[in-house]
Amino acid sequence: MKHDNIYRKRLDKHMDELKWLYMELYNSQDMFDGLLKGMEGFYKERAGCLRALDAAREEDPCWYRKSSMLGMMMYADHFAGSLKGVEGKLDYIAQCHVKYLHLMPLLDTPRGRSDGGYAVSDFRKVREDLGTMEDLEQLAHECHDRGISLCLDFVMNHTSEEHEWAKRARAGERE
Repeated sequence: MKHDNIYRKRLDKHMDELKWLYMELYNSQDMFDGLLKGMEGFYKERAGCLRALDAAREEDPCWYRKSSMLGMMMYADHFAGSLKGVEGKLDYIAQCHVKYLHLMPLLDTPRGRSDGGYAVSDFRKVREDLGTMEDLEQLAHECHDRGISLCLDFVMNHTSEEHEWAKRARAGERE
């Protein structure tokens, strides 16, 4: 299949560096093999428009260094109340020539103990006051339609004690 060949070619191009970086941190071939399997699965599920964007960026590896790559960083709730509110302001954002929209922490956090939004209790759920994962997906689609890249903070070591990883770790300590 054509997509498999594209994925394999891109992976082969970056494999040495990827493996070196991973093994420097974790030194586990089994875990690295799991990472590769997951990456391939996610690539197969990736939307065609995003695969096309990936290919264009691969052809122009300095795409993010261009002077036209103006970025904007915001808290969705302070800027527009919610993700749908941000979506409603995308025409304005595009008129400002923004090409990169970085939304500050918006994933689910424990009420009253959010650490500024970084104590994430669920990486697969948007904070209820901001919307839903479907709202986030719609916002990403609308951004891409306007040539705007969307970025989220995703800090793996900023997890809440309510996150499933922390709960499993505590359960393991008791055994």
